[in-house]
Amino acid sequence: MKELLKKYENKEPEIVFNWKDPETYAEGWTVINSLRGGAAGGGTRMRNGLDMNEVLSLAKTMEIKFTVSGPAIGGAKSGINFDPKDPRKKGVLERWYAAVSPLLKSYYGTGGDLNVDEIHEVIPITEESGVWHPQEGVFNGHFKPTEADKINRIGQLRHGVIKVIESSNYSPDVLRKYTVADMITGFGVAEAVKQYYNIYGGSVKGKKAVVQGFGNVGAAAAFYLSQMGAKIVGIIDISGGLINEEGFTFEEITNLFLAKNGNTLVSDDLISFDEANDKIWSIKTEIFAPCAASRLITLNQIDQMIDSGLEVISCGANVPFADKEIFFGTIMEHTDYRVSLIPDFISNCGMARVFAYFMERKVEMTDEAIFNDTSNIIRDALQKVYNKNKLKTEISATAFEIALNQLI
Repeated sequence: MKELLKKYENKEPEIVFNWKDPETYAEGWTVINSLRGGAAGGGTRMRNGLDMNEVLSLAKTMEIKFTVSGPAIGGAKSGINFDPKDPRKKGVLERWYAAVSPLLKSYYGTGGDLNVDEIHEVIPITEESGVWHPQEGVFNGHFKPTEADKINRIGQLRHGVIKVIESSNYSPDVLRKYTVADMITGFGVAEAVKQYYNIYGGSVKGKKAVVQGFGNVGAAAAFYLSQMGAKIVGIIDISGGLINEEGFTFEEITNLFLAKNGNTLVSDDLISFDEANDKIWSIKTEIFAPCAASRLITLNQIDQMIDSGLEVISCGANVPFADKEIFFGTIMEHTDYRVSLIPDFISNCGMARVFAYFMERKVEMTDEAIFNDTSNIIRDALQKVYNKNKLKTEISATAFEIALNQLI
């Protein structure tokens, strides 16, 4: 696996598109690792300090994710070095998507990512640049449909991603009109835990869980884990944390989800980040869902959790460990050898899978069909890992080997 990974990491990307905004300091990159299957896909992110290497590593991660989620295309990513809180953000995105629109028409599909919203920014702004849908390039490059078929499938994709969830099984409040895009990634993170116990033995019910991050992914993961019967004992977010070693009730977790301010945890009982960070890693927990930013978790933090009874980690964040390597760094490897570590490209593949699902010819548009499809994809990926390695350790190493053998 290590040799395969080294070979994959060292392979130069096929296309690097670099853009400098004429009106601000913003600089952007689209990195296309390969045009496997005639196309490539990956979202658009924005943050201060972003560089081309970050975009490259995420493009390579996307290519591995597509081996699980489908379609069988190459990995790509777009990133813009700019402050997302700057009032000039909309203009930057408009100029960026105008510049990158020929790629989006031909062979590249994008979506929302860190600080860039799929529904309110990506879709309307790309439309202004003459792109039918941000995934149009994947249709043209990979599926090569007839014009009529493309119109139908793009319509299906457009409606499916922004579909309002009608079932209380999947929404914390149907009256607030949460969409599939709002909930599916966190659902996948929780579902990976459920499928892990189904395959390797045991049950989510009654297990204690800690969630890092309380944005779209972390809050949804906490909601679904709690719904499954897990006891959320700790939540840590940039704004602070909450700890209850007996576990919050499902009603309490639902209320926290509904009370959050954007991506921020809100509660009268919030303790400071420093206090939460000092305590949360050593409380007894079996499940850990890192759903905050990439490259945060230290070796000391993970060892404290393992020593406190940790059984499984389901990654909501891409590369959650504080490693310098693109993929399989020393902290991740250490963790993978000690506990069950479900890699990000399986556990957080929900949104990528939803795109793939709606790109198919004609699919069922019910909440149950959409969410069950993601659940089944995650189950199948974990089953393939189990079939190759029945140990509860080295799950990530085995998953990487399965993926890389499809790519190299």
